[in-house]
Amino acid sequence: MTALHDLTATELAAAYLERTLSPVEVANAVFAHVERWEPHLHATYAFNREAALRMARASESRWKRGAPLSGIDGVPVTIKENTATKGVPLPIGSAATALVPAAADAPPAARLREAGAMLLGKTTMPDYGMLSSGISSFHGLTRNPWNLSKNPGGSSGGAGAAAAAGYGPLHLGTDIGGSIRLPAAWCGVFGLKPSHGRVPIQPAYAGRVAGPMTRTVLDAALMMAVLSRPDARDATVLPAQDIAWDELQVEPRTDLRGLTIGLLMDAGWGLPVESETAAAVQAAARAFEAAGAVVEPMAAFSTREMADGIDCFWRMRSWLDISALPAERQQKVLPYIRDWVAAGASYSAAQVFHGYSQMAALREAAVAAFQPYDYVLSPVSPVVAFAAEDASPTNDPLRAMEHIAFTLPYNMSEQPAASIDCGRTASGLPIGLQIVGHRFDDLGVLRMARAWELMRPALPAWPLPPG
Repeated sequence: MTALHDLTATELAAAYLERTLSPVEVANAVFAHVERWEPHLHATYAFNREAALRMARASESRWKRGAPLSGIDGVPVTIKENTATKGVPLPIGSAATALVPAAADAPPAARLREAGAMLLGKTTMPDYGMLSSGISSFHGLTRNPWNLSKNPGGSSGGAGAAAAAGYGPLHLGTDIGGSIRLPAAWCGVFGLKPSHGRVPIQPAYAGRVAGPMTRTVLDAALMMAVLSRPDARDATVLPAQDIAWDELQVEPRTDLRGLTIGLLMDAGWGLPVESETAAAVQAAARAFEAAGAVVEPMAAFSTREMADGIDCFWRMRSWLDISALPAERQQKVLPYIRDWVAAGASYSAAQVFHGYSQMAALREAAVAAFQPYDYVLSPVSPVVAFAAEDASPTNDPLRAMEHIAFTLPYNMSEQPAASIDCGRTASGLPIGLQIVGHRFDDLGVLRMARAWELMRPALPAWPLPPG
């Protein structure tokens, strides 16, 4: 029998409806599982067992009355630390942050709470979310449950580790350059970066989105049905739209005839794609071809100038934020981040403006390159999980973005992009396949991910806590 902490949100909702399980039973099982894992992973922040139990009891009462608030009522969920939940401080990963309780739930947290989800607490992230790593000057070192010597990625690293380890089925991440997809890939889970504006967020920023991190595509669709409800606090939010998020449960698509898919294996810059990653992604592309799709090689469209420009703009933004802190708080920022932003002190206005302009240049290039295709496949990352103690695959602040060449373009172009497990290295580390759709086609990306989920070879059992 499947352990309670391993049940999907879809399975839990069905069991609550049939009264074969209660949210309180599930809460206690997940608490016990987290206690076994957490000394090794350090994936959580502000984990609140008492508050979660209160939510579980309230949910249990609603299910007994036949009045659940949503399909995820009573389902355990974690929320990335930088997404405000009322009364909980937001360190944003840094020991330099003054800890002030949040005045209100940010839009994604508000939607989850309104839906009756059982909020377990928050998940860890690196300083300011500006690393694809589990290191932080505030939180403990977060590790990858598949191999504790490896990194879960970031910046939604705690969420990725929690999803793979079985801290309940639903986890919320955020993504501005790959921060959902990279940890999803390296932790072997599913992650969706929605179209910009599909999920209301606060504060809004160019390329920044919130989205689900789950073990299954169906669970991500359940989350999207809740997360995509509008919120006027986000000035970039899309108009409310009636999207059939539940259709994946009744009409999975495995006949892909009529679709044209691009296969992007060269991002145009960054680290070279490792051979095992290339082989796994190409094998997935052949499976899509066997299902009837036309798969064509896609030429690189992003450039080193675009990458360096965006890096310049982000460094300046972060340098301004950090240099405004009192000197003693600046010294608490992770040294890697301080080294990364240091160049901002010498940038000219012309350099920063050119850097800012490269966001639009990358957007235009991505949209133009995408036009011949319905969807695009690529690696999520050119490399798999790296050493837990490193800040990035290069561990070099002067080459901090070399691993995000496949993910960054779709933040700038605002297109939906997902990461889904497509195999393992010889050493057992997960490899992520990225599936990208046209802007607003979030449901289509989920359909394609679900098709791959049904086609792909069987994956290993989920990792268990040591001992």
